[in-house]
This record gives sequence, C-alpha cells and structure tokens, in this order.
Amino acid sequence: METSKNAHYLLTFDRLVGKSPPMSRTSRLVVPLRVLLAAVFGTLLVAQAAVLPAVFRQMAEQSPDLHPLRWPLLGLAVVVLACVQVVLVCAWRLLTMVRDDQIFSERSRRWVDTILAAVAVAWVLVLVACVLVAVAEGLSGIAALLLVVLLVGAAVGLLMVVLRALLMQATALRTDLDGVI
Repeated sequence: METSKNAHYLLTFDRLVGKSPPMSRTSRLVVPLRVLLAAVFGTLLVAQAAVLPAVFRQMAEQSPDLHPLRWPLLGLAVVVLACVQVVLVCAWRLLTMVRDDQIFSERSRRWVDTILAAVAVAWVLVLVACVLVAVAEGLSGIAALLLVVLLVGAAVGLLMVVLRALLMQATALRTDLDGVI
C-alpha cells in the first residue's frame, strides 16, 4: 500500500501544495545581501554629505589648477554616487523578486534597464569629470584615476547588457516552460 501511495506522488506535481518548499541556497543569500546593500547605501550617503566636500576642499587647497573645478567636480561626484545608489535600490528590488521566485518576469527587465541607465549616466559624468581635470591639469594622477574608473564603468555597463540579455532569454524560456506545464 505504501509503494502505491509513493508512486502516486511520483506522477503528480502537487505534493508540495499547502507546504512551503525548503529555502533554496539563493533565498538564504537574500538577507545577507540586503544587509550589505544597506551598509553600502548608508556609506555612500555619508560620503556624499561629509567626505566628498572635505576631499574636494582639500583638493582645491592643494592644487590651484583645480580650484575653479571644486564645485563642478563635487556636484558630478555626488550625482555619480546617486547613480550607484539607484543601482543599489534596483538590486534590492531584484533580490525581492528572487526571494519571491518572480525574477523571470517582465517586471525584472524594468529594474535591469534602470540599472543600465544609471550606469550609463554615471559613465558619462565620469567622462565629463575626466575631461575637465585633463584640461585643467593635463595628464595628472587624478585624470589617470578617472580614466581607470571609466574603463571599469564601461566593463560594468557591458556586463550588465550581457546579463540583461541572459535574463530576457531565461524569462522567455520560463514563460514557454510554464505554458507547457
């Protein structure tokens, strides 16, 4: 009798109806990732409010060539960090979708598109800052650092384009599979 009952369960998909499935490895990572995202977000707020103004004040005092650029560069830096904060908020929302097993949906594409837009805006702003510094000082250490940030930003942007394409492909496959089942 026991084997026929187990055979019945092997042929149906409803054995977990009414029961919560065991927490997956991915779901267990959501809470620590959220803690990390919140810590980074808070750190960026402190950087925008306190650290960056002090850094740019010191930069203006030490480098007379960059003194006229103190406020424009500070504004650019604050907006670039705001773009990073947008990415963090989008990542938080995507983690919620992972936890709720809704990541393979059309809604996730909007969050990924927002990440791409924020990365693109930040990249353009860093490019502007790099040009401003290079014109004011020539090829200095700050300009070289900004160039490295540009390269990293381009790599992150291109990686996000690839990940977006993979997400869209997986979403289409999931939709097809849901239609079959």
